[in-house]
Amino acid sequence: MSILSFAFRGGALAATSLPVSCLYRGIIRPVLFARDSEKIHDRTLRALGCVSRSAWLHSIVQSLYGAPELPVELFGLKFPNPVGLAAGMDKFGRAVPAWAALGFGFSELGGVTREAQPGNPAPRLFRAIKDEAIVNAMGFNNPGAAAMADALAEWKRRGLWPRHPVGVNLGKSKVTPLEKAAEDYAESFRVLRPHADFFVVNVSSPNTPNLRQLQDKPALDEILAALQQNNTGPSPAPILVKVAPDLSFEALDEILELAVPRRLAGIVATNTTITRPSTTDAALQRVYAQSGGLSGRPLRQRSTEVIRHLHRQTRGALPVIGVGGIFDAADAWEKITAGASLLQIYTSLIYRGPGVVREIVIGLRSRLAEHDFTQLWQAVGTEKNHS
Repeated sequence: MSILSFAFRGGALAATSLPVSCLYRGIIRPVLFARDSEKIHDRTLRALGCVSRSAWLHSIVQSLYGAPELPVELFGLKFPNPVGLAAGMDKFGRAVPAWAALGFGFSELGGVTREAQPGNPAPRLFRAIKDEAIVNAMGFNNPGAAAMADALAEWKRRGLWPRHPVGVNLGKSKVTPLEKAAEDYAESFRVLRPHADFFVVNVSSPNTPNLRQLQDKPALDEILAALQQNNTGPSPAPILVKVAPDLSFEALDEILELAVPRRLAGIVATNTTITRPSTTDAALQRVYAQSGGLSGRPLRQRSTEVIRHLHRQTRGALPVIGVGGIFDAADAWEKITAGASLLQIYTSLIYRGPGVVREIVIGLRSRLAEHDFTQLWQAVGTEKNHS
């Protein structure tokens, strides 16, 4: 995995005649992809941590990769643009300020569990390069809710908190039995509530044993009830649920039945998938034989189908954050016109590099102008003649 391990070389490279994105894809990415995925990921986060702590480096990265304004207001929050960082990239809160410098309109940290945990044994991160996909079996490796709260508080104390909304993805601790899941989620929420702008309940990761059982309506209802009991005060935090792409439409409808009674702010659609595309390519077959969740291009169509269904069933009343296979403005536009009000990316950041957010936002602004729209919400759910 890789995005900006060569972040500090970006300033020098940008001075050449080639676009920064081309330099990443043609020169930097092949070097990074020759190395272990998780080690490159860790080095990237360390580099971005340096960017986060240095006003000078932060300014350079923002000048190279910052995205233009395309404001969205949702959940009572103001987003500079609709493209956010999906959960899974920054599980320790190591690079919170840097995500805004890379152009993101919001960021979702985590997943975070109540208990610190190392995750699954390595190797647990695999690139399916020809399909521009990733298989990950990380297993909620994270420092625990209390340590994440301390990290977020430190960024605020140092005056380095980003100007975009920051969310936290909440998972269940592996050691916690399913029957005590609600208590586990509620404790993480209680600890992190003062430090984030919104929260996403992750009951759809395939990498914690039996976690997806918590998508069943009674179990999810118990979790959401416990969270809302701790979500009091004049400004309750927006709480969303992240769903799996492998759920049937009937199962999704059952989750939607909880939206009003449990005051859901929205749905994140979708998480990674346990299905695999068919292929005769031996290298891809080896990657797809690994256990874990698949993200990237192969997920695009199914995630859009889920977004479309959720938007239709709620008649647009429940906002959807679309994630899955978004690599360019065309992919982003597909998600928005299917019913997504905001977007998130992860795998395309790895394959396309740090300029991808800027490219997507610029492309979305062009598409809005082509359709005589002045604001993004006007395009949400407007697709025609789909099956």
